[in-house]
Amino acid sequence: MPELRKDPIVGRWVIISADRGKRPSDWDSVRDTSKNVGSFCPFCPGNEDKTPPEVYAVRTNGGSSEWKLRVVPNKFPALQIEGELVRKGEGIYDWMSGIGAHEVLIETADHSLELPDFSPSHIESILQIFKARIEDLRNDTRFKYIQIFKNHGVAAGASLEHSHSQLIATPILPKRVVEELEGAKKHFELKERCIFCDIINQERGFGKRIIQETDEFLAIAPFAARFPYEMWILPKRHYSHYENMEIGLYLKLAEILKDALLRVNKVLDSPPYNFVIHTSPIQEPATPDYHWHIEIIPKLTKIAGFEWGTGFYINAVAPEQSAAHYREVGI
Repeated sequence: MPELRKDPIVGRWVIISADRGKRPSDWDSVRDTSKNVGSFCPFCPGNEDKTPPEVYAVRTNGGSSEWKLRVVPNKFPALQIEGELVRKGEGIYDWMSGIGAHEVLIETADHSLELPDFSPSHIESILQIFKARIEDLRNDTRFKYIQIFKNHGVAAGASLEHSHSQLIATPILPKRVVEELEGAKKHFELKERCIFCDIINQERGFGKRIIQETDEFLAIAPFAARFPYEMWILPKRHYSHYENMEIGLYLKLAEILKDALLRVNKVLDSPPYNFVIHTSPIQEPATPDYHWHIEIIPKLTKIAGFEWGTGFYINAVAPEQSAAHYREVGI
């Protein structure tokens, strides 16, 4: 029988309709195996002049032109860094100039590789670049929030196949971020505990939604998962800001992130996916009520009329079932 489950953080209801579910092998294959190696790609070595000038890079030998990772401004930015932040009203409507930052992290010089193919140390470098870019951009007081995300595959929103992730800094707090922050704050005011720390403790006790656990991190299928095979990665230690973790934890995060993406690929035949880092606003101090985390969402279904009209999500795979499938595969 279908269930209604309430997300304990934002209060959103989800319909878990396992009767509509499928085995992992039954999902329509949307895997893109072409990779078009040898065709023109602006992110490949030798085409550096086809991107805006880099703002950050990791090179093989100091000043060498041979690079391992590059950060460049997005050539077609959603928001632009130049200009003055202007706010005004037009009757009942609010208006603001489109000030922000939009950067692309080119994750490798090798066009044929994807994020789960990298060594943990290479993924650690990517994660530390995220940290470095946040620390740099938060010096610009026009910016209130920095969203780091990866779109993998055309169905997940990627316009180029060369492995990359993105960062967008915004001059306001996004609505969904505010909802999560407020939900966490309400829980803390009521119980004087972090809701995410409570989730970690509850899931470790329950066990059936755990996908992978290490000394420092936990990967779970969330109780009120919106999407089939949705996965969260949470640090066991409480940190409100991603960039404030102890430096040694980024390698450990790289290890569980690689493990998580390998499981996604094995269970679902390398689907398109999004991953998003949820973290605290950059201009706010560390807080005991919010806990940064990563959400990984395989792109297996489409949002349709019921979801748009009601705000409910219908998930055809129970989180306990998706966690079991993830655990079963050998990595």
